[in-house]
Amino acid sequence: MNSWTKKWQRLFFCVAAVMMTVVLAGCGAGKSAGGDAAKGGATELKLAYHLPVDHHLSKSMEKFAKRVEEKSGGKLTVKTYPAGQLYTDKSMNDAIMSGGLDMGLNSTAMWTTVIPALNVLDVPFLLPNYDSVAKAIDGGLGKTLEAEFEKKGVKNLIWADYGYVQFANNKRPLTKPEDFAGLQLRGYGQIPAETIKALGASPVTMGSAEVYMAIQRGTIDGQTSGTTAMFARKIYEVAKYLTITNHAFCEFSLAMNKAKWDSLSPEQQKALADAAKEIRDEIRKETKAEDEKTAAALKQAGMEVFTVPAEDVAKWQAATMSVRENFIKDNGELGKKVVDECLKASK
Repeated sequence: MNSWTKKWQRLFFCVAAVMMTVVLAGCGAGKSAGGDAAKGGATELKLAYHLPVDHHLSKSMEKFAKRVEEKSGGKLTVKTYPAGQLYTDKSMNDAIMSGGLDMGLNSTAMWTTVIPALNVLDVPFLLPNYDSVAKAIDGGLGKTLEAEFEKKGVKNLIWADYGYVQFANNKRPLTKPEDFAGLQLRGYGQIPAETIKALGASPVTMGSAEVYMAIQRGTIDGQTSGTTAMFARKIYEVAKYLTITNHAFCEFSLAMNKAKWDSLSPEQQKALADAAKEIRDEIRKETKAEDEKTAAALKQAGMEVFTVPAEDVAKWQAATMSVRENFIKDNGELGKKVVDECLKASK
């Protein structure tokens, strides 16, 4: 073998050795990166909601996303999809349960087909004031319902208050249960319809967008909803009387796929949980303020407002007791448990 050939062989082996070193170093770097990811590397979560961007709950979800990123030091980001861009309120829950969506904000009413016990929030006159709602949600009721979510592979991150449900009509003041006799009122679900019927009125099913015209034309006499919705839809233009009953409470849930939650590091979970608690508390204050603000605005717009006195609540409870009994019958031991947890919180 001549010297020229030997030089080429030495050069070849040197180049091969350098390449092998680079490959091994790359493999080592890959293992290190993989290890960092397993210990809580940057992760993006998708959060969908169907409410319009100017709704106060929508704004809260945007604040939640920012705080998660801040609290996690950028290791966890939340990308939001507002106003039904990614999923509607009807399709969202299936996507969360299947893992097609990480998180979604939706009304508990939309979860009742999966978790019927959530209907307890519509059972009339169980939680008469905001303090009782907070006490129930933060206590036994919340824990019981969260356990039902987990059975479906879902973790409830936030109970987001939407507000109390009231009655509006264009016939007469409703100051006692007997005043409902003969009225045609639009409800928004099974239990609201049962409540209307128990009070002596006839429930009518229609979309919320149809209510204004239906009252104006005399197709219905009134409806049941929150004051925020009444004001936004200008119900004060077609309905003269508002009765503040606080008979039912609307909650939203910021729900997360449980497997996705379990895949996060303890630090990432803490960032989510801490941000969720802060936003939950802010939403409570905002919702109560919005309820009071819009009730006052409806009065200022010309509606005659009657508020059921605390000492009369028992009379309204008695008039609608059949709704509570039917709920317990339909939901068995779990139904009785959640009703009892509501009653305990209202004492």
